[in-house]
Amino acid sequence: MGRPGVRTIAAVPTLSDLGQLPKRLLLGRAVRSDRAGESLLPKRLALPIFASDPLSSVAYATQEILIVLTLAGTAFLFLAPWLAIAVVLLLATVVLSYRQVVRAYPSGGGDYEVAFKNHGQFAGLTVASALLVDYVLTVAVSVAAGTDNIISAFPGLNQHRVLIAVGLVALLAAANLRGLRESGRTFALPTYLFITGILVMIVTGLVRDLFTDSPVVAETAGYTVTPEPGFEQLGGLALLFFALRAFASGCTALTGVEAIANGVPAFKPPKSRNAATTLALMGGIAAVLFSGVTALALAADVKYVEDACDLQGFADCDTEPQRTVIAQLAAATFGGDTSPLFFAIQAATALVLVLAANTAFNGFPLLGSVLAQDRFMPRQLHTRGDKLVYSNGILLLAGFAALLLFAFDADVNRLIQMYIVGVFTSFSIGQWGMVRHWNRQLQTTEDADARRRIRRSQAINTVGGSLTSVVLVIIVVTKFTRGAWLVLLVMPVLFLLMKAINRHYSHVAEQLVPDTDSRTLPSKVHAIVLVSKVHKPTLRALAFARATRPDVLTALTVNVDDAETRALQAQWEKYDIPVPLTVLESPYREITRPVLDFVKGIRRDSPRELVVVFVPQYVVGRWWENVLHNQSALRLRARLQFQPGVMITTVPWQLESSVGRDDDGRGGGPAPGDLRRGLTTDEAEATPYG
Repeated sequence: MGRPGVRTIAAVPTLSDLGQLPKRLLLGRAVRSDRAGESLLPKRLALPIFASDPLSSVAYATQEILIVLTLAGTAFLFLAPWLAIAVVLLLATVVLSYRQVVRAYPSGGGDYEVAFKNHGQFAGLTVASALLVDYVLTVAVSVAAGTDNIISAFPGLNQHRVLIAVGLVALLAAANLRGLRESGRTFALPTYLFITGILVMIVTGLVRDLFTDSPVVAETAGYTVTPEPGFEQLGGLALLFFALRAFASGCTALTGVEAIANGVPAFKPPKSRNAATTLALMGGIAAVLFSGVTALALAADVKYVEDACDLQGFADCDTEPQRTVIAQLAAATFGGDTSPLFFAIQAATALVLVLAANTAFNGFPLLGSVLAQDRFMPRQLHTRGDKLVYSNGILLLAGFAALLLFAFDADVNRLIQMYIVGVFTSFSIGQWGMVRHWNRQLQTTEDADARRRIRRSQAINTVGGSLTSVVLVIIVVTKFTRGAWLVLLVMPVLFLLMKAINRHYSHVAEQLVPDTDSRTLPSKVHAIVLVSKVHKPTLRALAFARATRPDVLTALTVNVDDAETRALQAQWEKYDIPVPLTVLESPYREITRPVLDFVKGIRRDSPRELVVVFVPQYVVGRWWENVLHNQSALRLRARLQFQPGVMITTVPWQLESSVGRDDDGRGGGPAPGDLRRGLTTDEAEATPYG
């Protein structure tokens, strides 16, 4: 039952729904709000949706370490295993830390909510700006890396790199707009195929290398690398900085870990437990894949450099793209670049890299919705679309990612320099926020077992916060001049933008608080009907105005031509219209200004008087007809809406071109369903509303 005095009317499908057919074909049927629970995810679908980013990053994390180490030739490749171990330990620490977050804050705000509640607005918005930037970069880097793997299998596509990448972003956005659960099924198979394929490749390659006489040898194993100037001899602090720079690049393996904390509401109950389990599975699989790919790359003697021409022996380095590390390993393990298994690995890798952007397509809209609810982003980001997903956030993310891919030529090496600054900013602030959260819990908890659990969680978050803070400093220092400066510039801009949006919403809310004057009835109502000619639209507007029974009714026209005005007055008397016609003189042939001055005069003489202006307007069916009609009405409405105490009522008059036109965009003629009801064309036109 509804509340007393409140009547609820169920929505009924209308003929205008036919106009949504193209949208339905692309995105599927709309989903009712009361079926939101049906879009929640079990762990088997949540894993590929939220963990595809960290799982797929193994396709380029090892590659990024090798790029930095080969700047000095091959002399320092011995550092790679130690750097990989450091990355795995950091990954394990961060995963353990985020398991505490999903249990303590299951509402889906992730680091933003943790920072906001424990450090305040400044820290919360800092995290939010970092995450928003990082989500855009996640899409750009993942799609660019996926494009690289497609080109590794089909080098002839290199010249279409940007077009392929932008097209993939568009397809990915469309898939997400179809709805979370359907996207989960779409992404599950490629992710699991990638995991299986990479594991098979690692095991096969390492078994061949350790136990057979035919070890895996990469196609670049025989190449030599020309050291970059200044990297020939490294020692002391220079060597330490060099190693830290390679470690920072390898930390791309941690991207996307926070997405599960931001997406806890999308899990099936028990939400926190399922999210924590999925997080642990993701961390374990990512660590195994990253370690295995790094070990196999070193065993196969893979060479991968920033500039292909630094590989001595690589022909046509100016035009031919390098094969990715995964492509080289697949070719070496499975018998060359014509092997079906090579193409299978490349297909799975390219798919999962492209679909890894789904982590951002889930995280960005959810975070945008939380920010919008807190009035730091436009309210439109909090609105769900037909498929119960945050459509506006998905479209916004796709647009920014496509722009970034276009600006940087879909080049992974250029894009990745800006990557992970935002990730570790949110990591660090979030973990220290959790430490403060546990401190408050200790102050209110007396049970000994509960206090031990809290202290264990606090210790985990303290270690996590310490490590991620150190890594953040390393990333900023080692990547600043190579592109990180741009992220550090954009983040404050986003921060200030969110503050400005919040100030606007707060200011508007203050102005809209009801007061005594808001409930006071106007002293009287003065209706004004704007008249240009005596015709049907004018007579309808007068009839509607009279039906409202105003205290005063004025028919108002503006004299811009004496002859036309005299003709109008004659027609007024001829039709014996029972409303006096008031004529405003306009020596400068203006229409808008005299009407405004007339309305202001009424309000000035009687501030409590409500002025209702009735504006007749033609309803036309063709776009070009709008250019020929309604221009004066549009200008008047635009100016009148800024006058306090004035209401504007548009009185539509449908012209023939609008008959039969509805939301489906059909022109004149029979309306949908007329023929089915047995109406002829003439009868349908005579009864346009059926």
